[in-house]
Amino acid sequence: MDRKIHRDQTIIEQLTHEIAILKRHRFAKRSEQISPDQGHLLDDLLCTDLEAIDTELKALQPPAAPEKLKQRPKRAPLPPQFPRTVIHHEPENTECTCGCQLQRIGEDVSEKLDYTPGVFTVEQHVRGKWACRHCETLIQAPVPAHIIDKGIPTAGLLAHVMVAKFADHLPLYRQEKIFERAGLAIPRSTLAQWVGQTGVQLQALVDALREAVLAQRVVHADETPVQMLAPGKKKTHRAYVWAYCTTPFSVLKAVVYDFSPSRAGEHARNFLGSWNGKLVCDDFAGYKAGFEKGITEIGCMAHARRKFFDLHVANKSQLAEQALHSIGGLYEVERLTREMNNKDRCRVR
Repeated sequence: MDRKIHRDQTIIEQLTHEIAILKRHRFAKRSEQISPDQGHLLDDLLCTDLEAIDTELKALQPPAAPEKLKQRPKRAPLPPQFPRTVIHHEPENTECTCGCQLQRIGEDVSEKLDYTPGVFTVEQHVRGKWACRHCETLIQAPVPAHIIDKGIPTAGLLAHVMVAKFADHLPLYRQEKIFERAGLAIPRSTLAQWVGQTGVQLQALVDALREAVLAQRVVHADETPVQMLAPGKKKTHRAYVWAYCTTPFSVLKAVVYDFSPSRAGEHARNFLGSWNGKLVCDDFAGYKAGFEKGITEIGCMAHARRKFFDLHVANKSQLAEQALHSIGGLYEVERLTREMNNKDRCRVR
């Protein structure tokens, strides 16, 4: 009977502890209600992903056979009240290969939309046409390279949209309203296309950043859930964004984010590849296979501390409180040695 009472008491304490944690999580979530407007974020992400996939597919597919010309919608001209900056592009040499001097016979004018926060401006690219009266040779300066071929946004406008969305957390439907106040309504669908196409062009920088991070001896890793909208189903499922970053003491300050549709450990292994340094992470089982292939595991103190914190909040455990004070002492050592070099930091530790 004593053994049964002891076992029942242990189960009661365990369930009480779990209920206390669940209550705390539940009430914390209820106190931070999500605005209904944030639902538009999923729409933006869906359009962005579809546009990025479409751009990649077009690059991989062979050029299609010429088809019958279809009537395409005409692009509305840019408003004439926007100030214009005229940029001339002329050939470096206006002498024909036959020795005659070329004569300017006309020009092509294309307009690109630029943006200074709160003010739209238009870049006018004027490409003069030069022809030889003798042999009828025609030359013209090449079209400058643009991020979006035949698109109207400049690199400055695209950079503004990307920074506002991903760094300033301004969803595209809000940027649409901001641009409308500045004098030109850019549809949200167009902004999503710009973001998707720019993301494809930036992939080379992401790959270079990944190589730079994996060149470090110590890397921090963690994953966080995100709700992913399933196209056509109007439902979301849990996907994950994995973050890999350098240590606070590294000269290189960099973070690489890797999206995956699940939390399977293969995603971490695919990202790390043949890297075999020291990985700072939690006790998630997805990392375990990498530790068998030469990666050194470094446990995360914050995750260890969290268990003691939950235990202390749930039933005021004195042992948990002592553990929190001891870990706090270790954190204080880290604060004191943050600006030291590696040798002095190791001595103090």
